[in-house]
Amino acid sequence: MNDFFSRGSMPEFLRNQRLRGIALFIFALSAAGLILAFMYSWVLGGIGLVAVIICLIFTLNTMNKISADTNRYIADLSFRINRGEQQALIDMPVGVMIFDENDAIEWVNPYLQQYFGDTNVLSHRLSDVAPELDQLIKDNAGQEHPTTVTWGDRQFSMLVQPDVQAVYMMEVTHFAQIQQRYDNERVAIGQVFLDNYDEITQSMTDQDISNLRNYVTNALSQWAQQYGVYLKRLDDDHFFVFLYAQSLKAIEEDKFSILDTIRESTSKQNYPLTLSVGIAYGDANLTKLANQAQSNLDLALGRGGDQVVVRAQDEEARFYGGKTNPMEKRTRVRARMISQALQELMSQSDQIFVQGHQQPDMDSIGACMGIRRIAQMNGKTCYIVLDKHSVHSDVQRLLDSLADYPEISDAIITADEALNRATKQSLLVMVDHSKPSLSISSDLYHRLENRVMIIDHHRRGEEFPENPMLVYIEPYASSTCELIAEMFEYQSQESEPINKIEATAMLTGIFIDTKSFSLRTGSRTFDAASYLRSAGADSVQMQQLMKENVDDFLQRNHLIELVEFVNDGMAVVAGEEDQIYDSVTAAQAADDLLNMSGVDASFVITKRDDGRIGVSARSLGQVNVQIIMEKMGGGGHLSSGATQIADHTIADVKQQLIDILNGQDAAAEDGDEQ
Repeated sequence: MNDFFSRGSMPEFLRNQRLRGIALFIFALSAAGLILAFMYSWVLGGIGLVAVIICLIFTLNTMNKISADTNRYIADLSFRINRGEQQALIDMPVGVMIFDENDAIEWVNPYLQQYFGDTNVLSHRLSDVAPELDQLIKDNAGQEHPTTVTWGDRQFSMLVQPDVQAVYMMEVTHFAQIQQRYDNERVAIGQVFLDNYDEITQSMTDQDISNLRNYVTNALSQWAQQYGVYLKRLDDDHFFVFLYAQSLKAIEEDKFSILDTIRESTSKQNYPLTLSVGIAYGDANLTKLANQAQSNLDLALGRGGDQVVVRAQDEEARFYGGKTNPMEKRTRVRARMISQALQELMSQSDQIFVQGHQQPDMDSIGACMGIRRIAQMNGKTCYIVLDKHSVHSDVQRLLDSLADYPEISDAIITADEALNRATKQSLLVMVDHSKPSLSISSDLYHRLENRVMIIDHHRRGEEFPENPMLVYIEPYASSTCELIAEMFEYQSQESEPINKIEATAMLTGIFIDTKSFSLRTGSRTFDAASYLRSAGADSVQMQQLMKENVDDFLQRNHLIELVEFVNDGMAVVAGEEDQIYDSVTAAQAADDLLNMSGVDASFVITKRDDGRIGVSARSLGQVNVQIIMEKMGGGGHLSSGATQIADHTIADVKQQLIDILNGQDAAAEDGDEQ
């Protein structure tokens, strides 16, 4: 009985759970019908019994046939699916390779075998028959998505599944070539500007001007032809370039040597001419590209010229050149225009706020006092925004001396007071810096970001106000006080002139920034100093302001004792992790190190009172410290730079600086790519 009801002896249809249920239901229904029929009549019951038996026999045969047909269909379908899978693995255009636990190749389909040629790879380790492919598989093991790899002269989309010890590869060389061609033929737009063309040609004869123009045009045309660049002159000192990304890549690899060619050749003719270039790429919209190219050119000019800025929108800029200090402009045409424009802005404002950078030095505070005086000359109220609790000793002495000048002392307010007084018609003047993050009050900047003027002598960085109303950045200038001192000549002579303390503060700012007129000093620097001296600047009071206390002197000398040398001529000082140094003291230590024999550049790393790590960088001009500081998030001049880094230790920052110095071509050659 057990054998009869065993699964192996059961009728075919009873093995199917659904058919078995239907059969039981029919059996139960038939039994119930027979019982009722016999209860009613034996004759009727007998007839029903015969009918039920016939129906059951027919139903059982039908269900058996249905079950058998279904099983045959499923078996046939399974066979065809398995055969299709096997055929697909063999014929499909995707390479499949399976390994065993010893990394020996167990199976490879014909598609992938063709790339091995006649080499027998089965039962061999891949590292023995194709080491390059073996390394690619190891490098991409466990990736969730396929990656594109190059094997030999072909490119493949590869997916490695270590858990099943399988590798899938599909050749995508053709599509990669299409993508490469698309990338190579993307359009880039640029502008070339001759920085000091107007300055140079003022004193030249017509013949010399024509010769110079022809030389520059020919040199640029040959350069453009060499790299497949479309070049079009727009003006005497302005060119337009149109090129492909492939050409741009080749030019970047050449480090834009055309800058050196033009500069060196014109210098030999006693007409040193430099180029500034802005190039934009990465956008299909030509209007956006052209606007970005203009923005990049403005950035190159704001950094002092003689350099190239290559940048796509929302990407970091790449800098080339910048090997020379900005050339001093011999005319004051721009100073006069800026002065008149500033007067117009002030006349349209109800009040003016002026602020320098955090932890202001004498150049910053002197510039603030100069702007306040210009506002007074134009009949406008001006407030100097200052945090009196974070100033150096020289600025503190200046503030103490303002007790005799209550009109100036009362004009110095805190950032909170400025925010309370500011209106939509107020004007904010940022002096001695152009980065909003460095302002004494970034909140005040954001409050008045649509009514901002910038006056600065540092090279412009990537962080810059979006829509300033007026920008006066002259990297050739010694200081911001020099730029503002020149503006006084174009103010109303009927108004009250600059007073003694203002002139003294501004002259002190120039004196400190030029290291006693020894660095970044031009003829206009002395003109500005002469004007301030004639306006009453007191040299004795200047010496009083610049005096340092004993603690600062000892701290500076202690820092100098910690000097280490990296490479040739690179002096690096790292202060103690638990010792806080004043930023001015660190900068003075960096300046003093330059006086030592064999030091071409100095870097002083100290902890600031705000917890950030500060780096002060100085050089004699042979090393571009600006580029080095920009790599660390800061900026500055070719010979003077700085940065502040948060959430790092002094040891971390020191190692980062050393890594940059060890691999910094720009530090050795003054102007490679940032």
